[in-house]
This record gives sequence, C-alpha cells and structure tokens, in this order.
Amino acid sequence: MKNMIKSFASDNNAPVHESVIRAIAEANQGDAIGYGDDVHTLKAEQKFREQFGKDIAVYFVCTGTGANVSALDHITRSYHAVICSNKAHLHQDECGAPEKYIGCKLLRLPSEDGKIKPEQMRPLMHSLGFPHHAQPKVISITQATELGRVYSVEEIREISRFANEYDLYLHMDGARIANAAASLNVSLEEMTKFAGVDVLSFGGTKNGAMAAEAVVFFNQDLAQEYEYTRKQSMQLISKMRYISAQFSALLSNDLWLQNARHANAMAALLADKISDISGVEITQKVETNAVFAMLSPKAIEKLKRKYFFYMWDATRNEVRWMTAFNTTEEDIENFVDALKEAL
Repeated sequence: MKNMIKSFASDNNAPVHESVIRAIAEANQGDAIGYGDDVHTLKAEQKFREQFGKDIAVYFVCTGTGANVSALDHITRSYHAVICSNKAHLHQDECGAPEKYIGCKLLRLPSEDGKIKPEQMRPLMHSLGFPHHAQPKVISITQATELGRVYSVEEIREISRFANEYDLYLHMDGARIANAAASLNVSLEEMTKFAGVDVLSFGGTKNGAMAAEAVVFFNQDLAQEYEYTRKQSMQLISKMRYISAQFSALLSNDLWLQNARHANAMAALLADKISDISGVEITQKVETNAVFAMLSPKAIEKLKRKYFFYMWDATRNEVRWMTAFNTTEEDIENFVDALKEAL
C-alpha cells in the first residue's frame, strides 16, 4: 500500500505516544523477573488501583480479543450464553474466537448504535432453568460502542440492576473506555465499578500504547484462578515489564484522559466542518472519536486515493472516519478539503 497523507481508518493506526515509548525504554534496563513478578508490573497495578480502588484485581494481556475472550472464558461454562449487541466486537470482529475458545453461545440483540437495553434482554430470560437452551450468564456491553456511542452511567447501572435480578455478570469491553470517560466527563471508577460492572476489558492500545490491554475484576472472588485462564488463553507475556510500563505511562498525569479528550475533540471538529457539506450525511451522533457518514461511491473512491479509511456499510455507502491522540487541526482541514474536492 502506498503511503497516505494521514489515516482516518482507526486509532490503531496512530503511532505509540512518545511518553509510552520513553517508559518502555526506561524499563529496558538490565534484567527483570519475567511473567509479571517485576517492579514495573507492581507499579502499573498500583496505578490501576489509584483509578479503580484498592479492592480490584488487574491482569495485563496483549490484545483486546485476548482480554475479552479470557475474561469471558473465566466467568462462564460452555453451556452458558453471552448477551451482546449485533454490532459487538465479540460478534463481528473476533473471527469466532469467543465461540471457539469459550464454547458459549452469543445471543445477539439488534442495535442501531451498538447499545442494548434491559427490555431487549428480558425475553431471553425465559431460557433460564430450561436444559434444552443455552443459559444466559453474561451481559457484555461495549463502552464506547463500535459506532462511537456512549452508555451513560445510569444506563450502565440499569443494565447492572437487570443482571443482578437474574444472577448474571456484567462485562464491559472497554477498548475505547478512555474516550467514553472523556465524553461523559466522569472517572473510570464511576463508570465501571460504581455502576455495577463485574469485569472490564481495559484498552490501552487505541489510546497511545503499543500492545497493552488489561482485565480488571471488581469482585476479587470472581478473579480467583484467573492467572491460569490467562495462561491457557496464551495471554501471559514473559517480558511483562514492557506492557506494564506502558500502563504506568498512560495512567500517570492523566495522559490517558488527555489523549482521549484530544481524539474526541478532533472528531467533533471534523463533524462540525462536514455537517453543512452537500452530499455528506452524518449517520451517528458524534460522542467520541468516530464519525460515521454516507456519501456517494464515486466520492468515496476519489477520497480513498489520498486517505486510508474503512467502508462501514457498503450497502448504503456508509464510511467510518476515526481520529486519534495525534490527529491535528491541520489534518482535519486537509481532509475536509480533500473531501470537498472528491465531491
């Protein structure tokens, strides 16, 4: 692929933040005990406790899929079912890994914005206690959703209350949790632990890290023996200090929040500048760092000659444009100029 002026395809395409690179370099001094028994990992664990409280259990892994799959595998049995949106990363973008490695059935609920509601889940509860049906055990929500939308704290609490009513667990896929917290202007703890989330897949990679994700349990009893699940899930990294150091950098001096706020602000700027352009229709409310829009196939083809981005729904010519911590106002201006030219 030829070099592009700038990628608007995904925050995964952004570079690693320079502070994270420095933290990795600083960790790269001498020997350190492997598999997480090192001072860098202890420091990173403490950083998580500063954000989420002392009574958590946190484990570092290297991929978002690994975080989701290992977390869900640990709290389910093969005859259980996981309730999620039909837009969920679990369903659409993990190549069947949840079904293969967890063995659970995914019960997918229709959603236009990636969010699901208790009233959609209630009919599924009729399967409870009936041995011919997979047993609902976990509700998995994505914060922010795959369409850039955000659950309010009260919406999460409502889902948690529903989960408690039926003895279900609440899992949060937080690949872009930083962007959601920045959008809501709430603490990470308020949006997760205090809202009733049981287990969180915490994303660092999309927020400026290299390959750093975490699984956070808010009930330490639920976390018992997860270290074995992590190993079986092939997510226990030998040179753990290089993952841990990244989290220490992101969670120091609110770097995670600064990165997320900037990415969100750039998406808002992009949405504002294209909102009045004839031939472009924004299809989702812009709440985080994603802009979804429809435009003509011819314009999409022309724009892709200069910029890399993804088609979201080819059936209606809907594309996704994403910003990151390193997106500049100049990047937005240049992209908008190219868009106008393509139209």
